[in-house]
Amino acid sequence: MNSKYEINTKENREFLKASCEDLLNFGHRFPSPNGGSYYLGDDGTPWKDRNRETWITCRMAHVYSLGLMLGHEGSGELVDAALKGLRGELHDEKNGGWYAGVTQEGGIVPNKQCYAHAFVILAASSALTAGRPGAKELLEEALAVYDRHFWNEEEGLACDTWNTEFTVLDDYRGLNANMHTVEAFLAAGDVTGDKKYHIRAGRIIDHVIQWAEDNSWRIPEHFTKEWVADLDCNRDRPDDPFKPYGATPGHGIEWARLITQWALANCGEEKEKLEKYLQAAEKLYTTAIKDGWNADGAPGIVYTTDWNGKPVVHDRMHWTLAEAINTSAVLYHVTGKDKYAKDYAEFMKYLDEVVLDHEKGSWFHQLDEKNHLKGTVWPGKSDLYHALQSTLIPYHKADMSIAPAVKKNLEI
Repeated sequence: MNSKYEINTKENREFLKASCEDLLNFGHRFPSPNGGSYYLGDDGTPWKDRNRETWITCRMAHVYSLGLMLGHEGSGELVDAALKGLRGELHDEKNGGWYAGVTQEGGIVPNKQCYAHAFVILAASSALTAGRPGAKELLEEALAVYDRHFWNEEEGLACDTWNTEFTVLDDYRGLNANMHTVEAFLAAGDVTGDKKYHIRAGRIIDHVIQWAEDNSWRIPEHFTKEWVADLDCNRDRPDDPFKPYGATPGHGIEWARLITQWALANCGEEKEKLEKYLQAAEKLYTTAIKDGWNADGAPGIVYTTDWNGKPVVHDRMHWTLAEAINTSAVLYHVTGKDKYAKDYAEFMKYLDEVVLDHEKGSWFHQLDEKNHLKGTVWPGKSDLYHALQSTLIPYHKADMSIAPAVKKNLEI
């Protein structure tokens, strides 16, 4: 194996550093005049005919907050542009909170999504860490809105979708929004020092581990309002971008890293407790890789499987590879087990040879089972969040959110 792909080598660090800079250069054209993020096309040109989504705007604020702390030129202005969008066209002055997005003509995209609001918390946390003006107030508002409308203290979980006016709550409950809530709460706790957000993240994690353990370590994604798993949800639309049918190996991998981060930050000297969470993380990761990686004779991680681990949607989404890179690195650093280093090298090789677009920049966002470019779910290259994080998380301390870790230069 080329040393460029092997963890802890000088060559791999240099590869990731160059990839990080290339990604940051790729995304400069995201801001619209009012700050909402354009969806980026294959070469980084904005696709102005698509909605300007709140979650993409948040991701770009987060990415360029990291860019600013890494010394990437122009990052401060790009963060400020995204924050302008979050305080302006994407913010609902009348009902509070944030629209799902705005249309190309400036109309609102209806509904209030937990997913998007979790990303507002992440964006504001990262912008505050990077010292941007207005970020503190944005974070305070985002946490207050989230507490009021999405967090259920009794259940220890978040609901999913309200109507625009926050008067009608949808019956659907989902783990994608709760996963990004864990990420957001870990970041908010790290940045504000308020322990309650880490406690909440732990409550969500405990639910997820139990559901996974009861389901052969394949995480149910969709639930009724009573939090009963709906294992047949979207069986007729299996490649839905946010609510696909079946298990999503990429989420099993992502949960494994978040659980590890939470446990390292919160279990301290409680060795047995820490071990319990790390074992759960390893089981989630191992099951997801066994089900998803090279499952059909070609490298890559399939998008979804059925409840026995058989692939349903064979497409490879770029974000699953990014999370596999992150989690294999983190588990290697935490456990020292060689299998994670071997996985990491495989993922790096696949990234370099297949998923990195060496011609136009960024990563191909969707490939088919033969690793040919496809655009049915994720055409273009919408944002940089997953890809950029995977150039940083492998070599930063695993017990802290990535923005504070970069700020404090806590490299491994």
